[in-house]
Amino acid sequence: MSIKSEINVVRRKIMRTLTRNIGNSHLDSTADITKIKVTRILVCRPNPRLGNQLLLTPLLQEITTTFPDAKIDLFVNGNAAPSIFANYKNIQRIIRLPRKPFQSLLEYLKGWMAIRKHKYDIVINVMKNSSSGRLSAQFANGKFKFFGDDIADLSSQFDDYVHIAKNPVYNFRHYLSLLGLKDSHRPIASLDLKLTSSEIKQASKILEDRVQNDQKTIAIFTFATGEKCYTPTWWESFYQSLQKTFPDYNIVEVLPVENVSQIGFKAPTFYSKDIREIAAFIANTSVFIGADSGMMHLATASKTPTVGLFSITNAAVYAPYGNSSLAIDTNHTTTEQSMAIIARILLEN
Repeated sequence: MSIKSEINVVRRKIMRTLTRNIGNSHLDSTADITKIKVTRILVCRPNPRLGNQLLLTPLLQEITTTFPDAKIDLFVNGNAAPSIFANYKNIQRIIRLPRKPFQSLLEYLKGWMAIRKHKYDIVINVMKNSSSGRLSAQFANGKFKFFGDDIADLSSQFDDYVHIAKNPVYNFRHYLSLLGLKDSHRPIASLDLKLTSSEIKQASKILEDRVQNDQKTIAIFTFATGEKCYTPTWWESFYQSLQKTFPDYNIVEVLPVENVSQIGFKAPTFYSKDIREIAAFIANTSVFIGADSGMMHLATASKTPTVGLFSITNAAVYAPYGNSSLAIDTNHTTTEQSMAIIARILLEN
């Protein structure tokens, strides 16, 4: 671990210690949210990672379904949000903190002050362990505030309660039930970038240009950050197995922004820095295969069957779901077994 990473780990621990008791007050059990018109909601997730922002989309869909006339403000970090949430019509403002606050101190302060500009009916801190999330929810003007703390009854009631995209939805439903709104128990929505048909059609032409045939395509992503990234040796073997098992499919590698390949660029490649274009490209493929990463979540949000490869991180927390998506624990699954799982997904779709 680099010195910078070690400093960040210590910083996060200190901030969590300082902020863990913020927002632990109980909701007013006499309040009844059904007797007011919810018109404005603030969702706090000030984290710049692509995957973490994509994982907000099930909660945003839940909010819109529950309060279809409410306007949503997002308090986030970085520059990805406008592209990710471009087609979420209920989102009114995206308040963005700069990724490097000390280099853009004025913009950083403006972002924090912006959440004080309006009074919200509901303020939601999405992740319980987010220090800045808890602080922003506390700082905002809001009638009802949900701080994202785990609910013991829910963890025993739902096997998937720990999932990072589903947990906020379960919590949101629980808090509303305490305020008089009955839980619908509907299935939790999957990640969704809300791609348009024109975006998908335009990307299909790019794919056609890459493969030059009418065969279906398997998309692979061989990169990931840190220890989540599989070695070139591992990927070389896995890629050869894909070629052997699925000779009637094209295999195209989606490249990361770093423009690197763990298989030495042996497959046709696709490179873009446009989040929506990448997702639309993946949407034209039959299955996406890649390690736990922001790109994996982007593939899931494109509505393409996604196979997440897990060796370090907890699949129960981060696994892709919906549209035949699933996680494979490569510590306990052989390459041959993985090929059988992928074959089943291709057959079903």
